[in-house]
Amino acid sequence: MRLLVTGGAGFIGANFVHLTLRENPDVDVTVLDAFTYAGSREALAPVADRIRLVTGDITDGPVVDALVGAADAVVHFAAETHVDNALADPAPFLHSNVIGTFTVLEAVRRHGTRLHHVSTDEVYGDLALDDPGRFTESTPYNPSSPYSSTKASADLLVRAWVRSYGVRATISNCSNNYGPYQHVEKFIPRQITNLLTGRRAKLYGAGANVRDWIHVDDHNAAVWRILADGEIGRTYLIGADGERDNLSVLRTLLRLMDRDPDDFDHVTDRAGHDLRYAIDASALRSELGWKPTHTDFESGLRATIDWYRDNESWWGPLKNDVEATYARRGQ
Repeated sequence: MRLLVTGGAGFIGANFVHLTLRENPDVDVTVLDAFTYAGSREALAPVADRIRLVTGDITDGPVVDALVGAADAVVHFAAETHVDNALADPAPFLHSNVIGTFTVLEAVRRHGTRLHHVSTDEVYGDLALDDPGRFTESTPYNPSSPYSSTKASADLLVRAWVRSYGVRATISNCSNNYGPYQHVEKFIPRQITNLLTGRRAKLYGAGANVRDWIHVDDHNAAVWRILADGEIGRTYLIGADGERDNLSVLRTLLRLMDRDPDDFDHVTDRAGHDLRYAIDASALRSELGWKPTHTDFESGLRATIDWYRDNESWWGPLKNDVEATYARRGQ
Protein backbone atom coordinates (compact mmCIF):
# COMPACT_ATOMS: atom_id res chain seq x y z
CA MET A 1 0.00 0.00 0.00
CA ARG A 2 1.11 3.55 -0.79
CA LEU A 3 -0.17 5.60 2.15
CA LEU A 4 -0.35 9.38 2.46
CA VAL A 5 -0.54 10.64 6.05
CA THR A 6 -1.50 14.31 6.33
CA GLY A 7 -0.37 15.98 9.54
CA GLY A 8 1.98 13.07 10.08
CA ALA A 9 4.46 15.14 12.11
CA GLY A 10 1.89 16.03 14.77
CA PHE A 11 1.26 14.10 17.98
CA ILE A 12 -1.24 11.47 16.82
CA GLY A 13 -0.02 11.46 13.21
CA ALA A 14 3.62 10.83 14.13
CA ASN A 15 2.61 8.00 16.44
CA PHE A 16 0.48 6.60 13.60
CA VAL A 17 3.52 6.60 11.31
CA HIS A 18 5.59 4.80 13.95
CA LEU A 19 2.86 2.19 14.52
CA THR A 20 2.38 1.69 10.76
CA LEU A 21 6.04 0.98 10.15
CA ARG A 22 6.16 -1.29 13.20
CA GLU A 23 3.09 -3.33 12.33
CA ASN A 24 3.01 -3.00 8.52
CA PRO A 25 6.63 -2.56 7.43
CA ASP A 26 5.83 -3.03 3.74
CA VAL A 27 3.61 0.06 3.60
CA ASP A 28 5.12 2.93 1.59
CA VAL A 29 4.51 6.02 3.77
CA THR A 30 4.49 9.64 2.61
CA VAL A 31 3.95 12.36 5.22
CA LEU A 32 2.60 15.81 4.36
CA ASP A 33 2.96 18.40 7.12
CA ALA A 34 3.14 22.17 7.22
CA PHE A 35 5.43 22.09 10.28
CA THR A 36 3.58 24.75 12.20
CA TYR A 37 4.50 25.01 15.88
CA ALA A 38 2.82 21.63 16.61
CA GLY A 39 4.66 19.66 13.92
CA SER A 40 7.93 17.99 14.86
CA ARG A 41 10.63 16.68 12.53
CA GLU A 42 12.25 15.13 15.58
CA ALA A 43 9.15 13.01 16.18
CA LEU A 44 9.79 11.35 12.82
CA ALA A 45 13.58 11.23 13.08
CA PRO A 46 13.67 7.53 14.14
CA VAL A 47 11.92 6.56 10.88
CA ALA A 48 13.20 9.33 8.60
CA ASP A 49 15.00 6.89 6.32
CA ARG A 50 11.82 4.85 5.82
CA ILE A 51 9.37 7.57 4.79
CA ARG A 52 9.02 10.37 2.28
CA LEU A 53 8.55 13.67 4.09
CA VAL A 54 6.94 16.59 2.24
CA THR A 55 6.66 20.07 3.72
CA GLY A 56 3.47 21.71 2.54
CA ASP A 57 0.14 23.27 3.48
CA ILE A 58 -2.94 21.05 3.44
CA THR A 59 -4.80 23.80 1.55
CA ASP A 60 -2.26 23.84 -1.31
CA GLY A 61 -4.32 22.20 -4.05
CA PRO A 62 -1.55 21.24 -6.51
CA VAL A 63 0.66 19.75 -3.79
CA VAL A 64 -2.19 17.78 -2.24
CA ASP A 65 -3.44 16.62 -5.64
CA ALA A 66 -0.04 15.26 -6.67
CA LEU A 67 0.43 13.38 -3.41
CA VAL A 68 -3.09 11.96 -3.37
CA GLY A 69 -2.72 10.88 -6.99
CA ALA A 70 0.32 8.81 -6.04
CA ALA A 71 -1.37 7.15 -3.04
CA ASP A 72 -3.68 4.19 -2.59
CA ALA A 73 -5.12 5.63 0.63
CA VAL A 74 -5.03 8.83 2.68
CA VAL A 75 -5.26 9.10 6.45
CA HIS A 76 -6.13 12.71 7.18
CA PHE A 77 -4.84 13.92 10.57
CA ALA A 78 -3.84 17.45 9.53
CA ALA A 79 -5.67 19.95 11.74
CA GLU A 80 -5.32 22.73 14.24
CA THR A 81 -6.44 21.19 17.53
CA HIS A 82 -5.86 23.28 20.64
CA VAL A 83 -9.09 24.73 22.06
CA ASP A 84 -7.36 27.61 23.87
CA ASN A 85 -5.68 28.71 20.64
CA ALA A 86 -9.00 28.51 18.80
CA LEU A 87 -10.64 30.76 21.37
CA ALA A 88 -7.82 33.30 20.96
CA ASP A 89 -7.78 33.18 17.13
CA PRO A 90 -10.17 30.91 15.20
CA ALA A 91 -8.90 31.86 11.72
CA PRO A 92 -6.16 29.17 11.44
CA PHE A 93 -8.72 26.55 12.44
CA LEU A 94 -11.03 27.50 9.58
CA HIS A 95 -8.06 27.48 7.21
CA SER A 96 -6.67 24.06 8.15
CA ASN A 97 -9.69 22.14 9.36
CA VAL A 98 -12.33 23.28 6.87
CA ILE A 99 -10.49 24.45 3.74
CA GLY A 100 -7.81 21.80 4.27
CA THR A 101 -10.36 18.99 4.43
CA PHE A 102 -12.16 20.38 1.38
CA THR A 103 -8.84 20.35 -0.51
CA VAL A 104 -8.21 16.72 0.44
CA LEU A 105 -11.75 15.72 -0.51
CA GLU A 106 -11.47 17.27 -3.95
CA ALA A 107 -8.19 15.45 -4.54
CA VAL A 108 -9.50 12.03 -3.47
CA ARG A 109 -12.61 12.64 -5.59
CA ARG A 110 -10.52 13.28 -8.68
CA HIS A 111 -8.29 10.25 -8.15
CA GLY A 112 -10.71 7.78 -6.58
CA THR A 113 -8.41 7.37 -3.58
CA ARG A 114 -9.56 5.79 -0.31
CA LEU A 115 -9.80 8.31 2.55
CA HIS A 116 -9.99 8.00 6.29
CA HIS A 117 -10.77 11.26 8.10
CA VAL A 118 -9.67 11.53 11.73
CA SER A 119 -11.91 13.64 13.95
CA THR A 120 -12.80 14.25 17.58
CA ASP A 121 -15.60 13.50 20.02
CA GLU A 122 -15.81 17.24 20.70
CA VAL A 123 -18.08 17.61 17.66
CA TYR A 124 -20.89 16.20 19.83
CA GLY A 125 -20.63 18.95 22.44
CA ASP A 126 -20.71 17.73 26.00
CA LEU A 127 -22.72 15.63 28.42
CA ALA A 128 -23.92 16.51 31.90
CA LEU A 129 -21.70 15.22 34.68
CA ASP A 130 -24.56 13.11 36.05
CA ASP A 131 -25.69 11.81 32.64
CA PRO A 132 -25.09 8.03 32.33
CA GLY A 133 -25.19 8.25 28.53
CA ARG A 134 -22.30 8.21 26.06
CA PHE A 135 -21.75 9.56 22.56
CA THR A 136 -22.73 7.18 19.76
CA GLU A 137 -22.53 7.40 15.97
CA SER A 138 -26.09 8.81 15.95
CA THR A 139 -25.51 11.54 18.56
CA PRO A 140 -26.41 14.92 17.00
CA TYR A 141 -23.56 17.34 16.44
CA ASN A 142 -23.49 20.20 18.95
CA PRO A 143 -19.97 21.72 18.94
CA SER A 144 -19.08 24.21 21.66
CA SER A 145 -15.85 25.88 20.52
CA PRO A 146 -14.30 27.30 17.35
CA TYR A 147 -12.11 24.19 17.28
CA SER A 148 -14.90 21.64 17.54
CA SER A 149 -17.14 23.56 15.15
CA THR A 150 -14.46 23.47 12.45
CA LYS A 151 -13.97 19.73 12.99
CA ALA A 152 -17.74 19.24 12.79
CA SER A 153 -17.73 21.19 9.53
CA ALA A 154 -14.98 18.94 8.17
CA ASP A 155 -16.91 15.80 9.16
CA LEU A 156 -20.01 17.05 7.40
CA LEU A 157 -18.03 17.82 4.26
CA VAL A 158 -16.73 14.24 4.24
CA ARG A 159 -20.24 12.86 4.63
CA ALA A 160 -21.51 15.06 1.80
CA TRP A 161 -18.69 14.07 -0.56
CA VAL A 162 -19.43 10.40 0.13
CA ARG A 163 -23.10 10.83 -0.70
CA SER A 164 -22.82 13.37 -3.53
CA TYR A 165 -19.70 12.13 -5.30
CA GLY A 166 -19.21 8.55 -4.15
CA VAL A 167 -15.92 9.31 -2.36
CA ARG A 168 -14.67 6.18 -0.56
CA ALA A 169 -14.29 7.61 2.92
CA THR A 170 -14.74 6.72 6.56
CA ILE A 171 -14.68 8.93 9.65
CA SER A 172 -13.56 8.29 13.21
CA ASN A 173 -14.31 10.43 16.23
CA CYS A 174 -11.94 9.71 19.09
CA SER A 175 -11.73 10.67 22.74
CA ASN A 176 -8.77 12.43 24.41
CA ASN A 177 -5.38 10.94 23.55
CA TYR A 178 -2.24 10.77 25.68
CA GLY A 179 1.23 9.35 25.11
CA PRO A 180 4.66 10.31 23.71
CA TYR A 181 5.31 13.28 21.42
CA GLN A 182 2.27 15.25 22.59
CA HIS A 183 2.86 19.00 22.54
CA VAL A 184 3.43 20.51 25.98
CA GLU A 185 0.49 22.88 25.56
CA LYS A 186 -1.90 19.96 26.20
CA PHE A 187 -3.15 19.03 29.68
CA ILE A 188 -1.19 15.89 30.57
CA PRO A 189 2.21 16.82 29.08
CA ARG A 190 1.89 20.36 30.41
CA GLN A 191 1.52 19.10 33.97
CA ILE A 192 4.31 16.54 33.60
CA THR A 193 6.75 19.09 32.19
CA ASN A 194 5.72 21.71 34.75
CA LEU A 195 6.75 19.32 37.50
CA LEU A 196 9.93 18.29 35.70
CA THR A 197 10.99 21.95 35.40
CA GLY A 198 10.19 22.96 38.98
CA ARG A 199 6.93 24.69 38.16
CA ARG A 200 3.61 24.02 39.87
CA ALA A 201 0.88 22.00 38.16
CA LYS A 202 -2.18 23.93 36.94
CA LEU A 203 -5.88 23.01 36.95
CA TYR A 204 -8.72 24.78 35.18
CA GLY A 205 -11.41 25.72 37.69
CA ALA A 206 -12.42 22.96 40.10
CA GLY A 207 -11.25 20.17 37.76
CA ALA A 208 -14.65 18.47 37.70
CA ASN A 209 -14.70 18.27 33.89
CA VAL A 210 -14.53 14.66 32.68
CA ARG A 211 -12.52 13.37 29.72
CA ASP A 212 -12.49 9.87 28.22
CA TRP A 213 -8.77 9.02 27.90
CA ILE A 214 -7.19 6.65 25.38
CA HIS A 215 -3.55 5.85 24.68
CA VAL A 216 -2.48 7.14 21.27
CA ASP A 217 -1.37 3.67 20.14
CA ASP A 218 -4.84 2.25 20.82
CA HIS A 219 -6.37 5.11 18.82
CA ASN A 220 -4.05 4.49 15.89
CA ALA A 221 -4.61 0.72 15.95
CA ALA A 222 -8.33 1.47 15.64
CA VAL A 223 -7.69 3.79 12.69
CA TRP A 224 -5.87 0.96 10.93
CA ARG A 225 -8.78 -1.43 11.57
CA ILE A 226 -11.19 1.10 10.06
CA LEU A 227 -8.93 1.82 7.10
CA ALA A 228 -8.61 -1.89 6.36
CA ASP A 229 -12.14 -3.14 7.00
CA GLY A 230 -14.43 -0.20 7.78
CA GLU A 231 -17.66 0.25 5.84
CA ILE A 232 -17.46 3.14 3.38
CA GLY A 233 -19.54 6.10 4.53
CA ARG A 234 -19.57 4.99 8.16
CA THR A 235 -18.53 6.91 11.25
CA TYR A 236 -16.82 4.90 13.99
CA LEU A 237 -16.31 6.13 17.55
CA ILE A 238 -12.99 5.27 19.21
CA GLY A 239 -12.75 5.13 23.00
CA ALA A 240 -11.26 2.97 25.73
CA ASP A 241 -13.69 3.43 28.65
CA GLY A 242 -11.23 5.87 30.22
CA GLU A 243 -13.52 8.43 31.87
CA ARG A 244 -11.79 10.48 34.57
CA ASP A 245 -12.24 14.00 35.86
CA ASN A 246 -9.35 16.39 35.42
CA LEU A 247 -8.71 16.68 39.15
CA SER A 248 -8.30 12.90 39.47
CA VAL A 249 -5.90 12.79 36.52
CA LEU A 250 -3.81 15.60 37.98
CA ARG A 251 -3.67 14.01 41.43
CA THR A 252 -2.61 10.70 39.89
CA LEU A 253 0.21 12.46 38.03
CA LEU A 254 1.32 14.20 41.21
CA ARG A 255 1.37 10.94 43.14
CA LEU A 256 3.29 9.12 40.40
CA MET A 257 5.85 11.93 40.43
CA ASP A 258 6.21 11.79 44.24
CA ARG A 259 4.39 15.06 44.91
CA ASP A 260 1.65 15.97 47.32
CA PRO A 261 -1.70 15.37 45.54
CA ASP A 262 -2.80 18.91 46.45
CA ASP A 263 0.39 20.60 45.21
CA PHE A 264 -1.16 22.53 42.32
CA ASP A 265 -2.70 25.90 41.45
CA HIS A 266 -6.27 26.52 40.33
CA VAL A 267 -6.30 28.85 37.31
CA THR A 268 -8.97 30.71 35.34
CA ASP A 269 -11.30 28.22 33.68
CA ARG A 270 -11.54 27.94 29.92
CA ALA A 271 -14.46 29.84 28.37
CA GLY A 272 -17.37 27.50 27.59
CA HIS A 273 -15.44 24.55 29.02
CA ASP A 274 -17.19 21.28 28.02
CA LEU A 275 -18.32 19.31 31.05
CA ARG A 276 -17.98 15.68 30.06
CA TYR A 277 -17.05 13.49 27.09
CA ALA A 278 -17.79 9.76 26.99
CA ILE A 279 -17.50 7.37 24.05
CA ASP A 280 -19.54 4.28 23.21
CA ALA A 281 -17.13 2.30 21.01
CA SER A 282 -19.24 -0.87 20.91
CA ALA A 283 -19.75 -0.78 17.12
CA LEU A 284 -16.01 -0.64 16.50
CA ARG A 285 -15.42 -3.51 18.90
CA SER A 286 -18.23 -5.77 17.71
CA GLU A 287 -18.02 -5.13 13.97
CA LEU A 288 -14.26 -4.73 13.44
CA GLY A 289 -12.89 -6.69 16.39
CA TRP A 290 -10.82 -3.82 17.80
CA LYS A 291 -10.13 -3.52 21.51
CA PRO A 292 -7.71 -1.35 23.48
CA THR A 293 -4.55 -2.90 24.91
CA HIS A 294 -3.52 0.01 27.18
CA THR A 295 -6.33 -0.55 29.65
CA ASP A 296 -4.39 0.33 32.82
CA PHE A 297 -4.52 4.13 32.77
CA GLU A 298 -2.08 4.55 35.66
CA SER A 299 0.47 2.32 33.94
CA GLY A 300 0.04 4.34 30.74
CA LEU A 301 0.56 7.58 32.65
CA ARG A 302 3.69 6.21 34.30
CA ALA A 303 5.15 5.28 30.89
CA THR A 304 4.23 8.72 29.55
CA ILE A 305 5.95 10.42 32.48
CA ASP A 306 9.05 8.32 31.83
CA TRP A 307 9.02 9.31 28.16
CA TYR A 308 8.92 13.03 28.96
CA ARG A 309 11.59 12.60 31.64
CA ASP A 310 13.86 10.90 29.08
CA ASN A 311 13.16 13.28 26.19
CA GLU A 312 13.62 16.80 27.52
CA SER A 313 15.67 17.60 24.42
CA TRP A 314 12.43 17.24 22.43
CA TRP A 315 10.07 19.32 24.58
CA GLY A 316 12.49 21.61 26.43
CA PRO A 317 12.86 24.21 23.66
CA LEU A 318 9.05 24.59 23.53
CA LYS A 319 8.32 24.93 27.22
CA ASN A 320 9.11 28.56 28.04
CA ASP A 321 7.08 29.95 25.14
CA VAL A 322 4.08 27.77 26.03
CA GLU A 323 4.11 28.88 29.66
CA ALA A 324 4.50 32.52 28.63
CA THR A 325 1.37 32.19 26.47
CA TYR A 326 -0.59 30.63 29.31
CA ALA A 327 0.60 33.33 31.72
CA ARG A 328 -0.74 36.06 29.43
CA ARG A 329 -4.12 34.31 29.55
CA GLY A 330 -4.03 33.97 33.33
CA GLN A 331 -3.80 30.19 33.04
